[in-house]
Amino acid sequence: MGTYLLPAEPITSIDQYLATDVGGAGVEAAMRLGPAATIDAITESGLRGRGGGGFPTGRKWAGIAAQTGSRRYLVVNGAEGEPGTFKDRALLRANPYQVVEGLIVAAFAVGAVEAYVGIKGSFEREIEAFTRAVQEFQTAGICTDCTVNIVAGPDEYLFGEEKAMLEVIEGKPPLPRWFPPYEHGLFAASPQEGWEAGPHGPDRRTDEPNPTLVNNIETLANVAPILVHGTDWFRSMGTAESPGNVIVTVVGDVIAPDVGEIELGTPLGATIDAVGSGVAQGRSVKAVFSGVANPVVTGAQLDTPVSYEGFAAIGSGMGSAGFVVYDDTACMVDTAYQLSRFLAIESCGQCPPCKLGSGEITTHLERIQTGVGTDDDIARIGGWLERVTDGSRCFLATEEQRLVSSVLRAFPEEFAAHIEQRSCPQERPRPMPKLVDLADGRATYDETFWRKRPDWTYEPE
Repeated sequence: MGTYLLPAEPITSIDQYLATDVGGAGVEAAMRLGPAATIDAITESGLRGRGGGGFPTGRKWAGIAAQTGSRRYLVVNGAEGEPGTFKDRALLRANPYQVVEGLIVAAFAVGAVEAYVGIKGSFEREIEAFTRAVQEFQTAGICTDCTVNIVAGPDEYLFGEEKAMLEVIEGKPPLPRWFPPYEHGLFAASPQEGWEAGPHGPDRRTDEPNPTLVNNIETLANVAPILVHGTDWFRSMGTAESPGNVIVTVVGDVIAPDVGEIELGTPLGATIDAVGSGVAQGRSVKAVFSGVANPVVTGAQLDTPVSYEGFAAIGSGMGSAGFVVYDDTACMVDTAYQLSRFLAIESCGQCPPCKLGSGEITTHLERIQTGVGTDDDIARIGGWLERVTDGSRCFLATEEQRLVSSVLRAFPEEFAAHIEQRSCPQERPRPMPKLVDLADGRATYDETFWRKRPDWTYEPE
């Protein structure tokens, strides 16, 4: 298996990138093929979105390109707020040029008039790398007529939700819209339910839906290699339903937390060993979470292939391939509480069942975790899990439902022990796995998370 996403040494100049077998050749291939054939090639490759949903990339491009009579936009999602995930930041540090080339091809293929890149303002190193790469492409004459706008967004988790990202680009808070970007895109003037259009000038606002393509950073990094090496080459890696390679993050109770590139279909246990160097001697894996979006994977399921269909087969999801590992000394009640609190805090409040329900679930989990819980707390959690998703306009409430209910099912004995013994039978608590940095086998977690309030303000230190 070769690596084509993460080079052995970082590529820090356009000259270095153009000297590779891919550099610049992806754009040349797209110009030679034309927009329709370029989309066909991406469709035939089987590339799926690497932001978490796994939607077929070619089908998404074709849907945007097929809409006529309207301005089209491209949005590149680099918000990366999923706990346990660092792959987009690692990619931008290692090779931002391949991402920019994918952006140029995608914009060409769907006829986008402008491209926007949403990156958290705190990702200063990554913003600098992406900006440099765009400028060098323009200086080299490869991107002379393309406009790329880099938007430094807020730290909120929902900034990474595609409908909320459009709001941020338009100068508003990250509150998800009702309608998806292909129905109500950037700078569309027609107001939607409960909202009014942003104050943009007549040169930008239109009465059309402005269909907008949203792709993840890693998704676009795959585009140039596919066009240069061909769809058969891409499909020679991975599985039939999940072809290619994927960048994975492995953190938590592992010897050396890291980011690495693997072939899709590699077993989860082997991935944890290869990328994170496994768990400490004498310890075993109890649980793995693919961020906060999917049900828990237990230690008995480590033979699960890292692929979209592999995780679906066990009732979970691969997400953005950010894996948080917990060994056999970890407390699953505390883990459920921490991850539930993250979702409760990051819920925007537009859908009351989500904000209220996730907050109530967190409160009852905390009671159990601190030794004052009863069977009534379990019953109340169950009641809220049934209705937390009512009326939701994004996936956050579903994440709360899927994650917490899966931990309750997988580790009922731990909840019972907390209620009966009035204490935690396990050892030390773990940090909340929201990553600030990941380098040299060391993960740095966001300690400010515990000061964040449900209204997205922070308690003073």
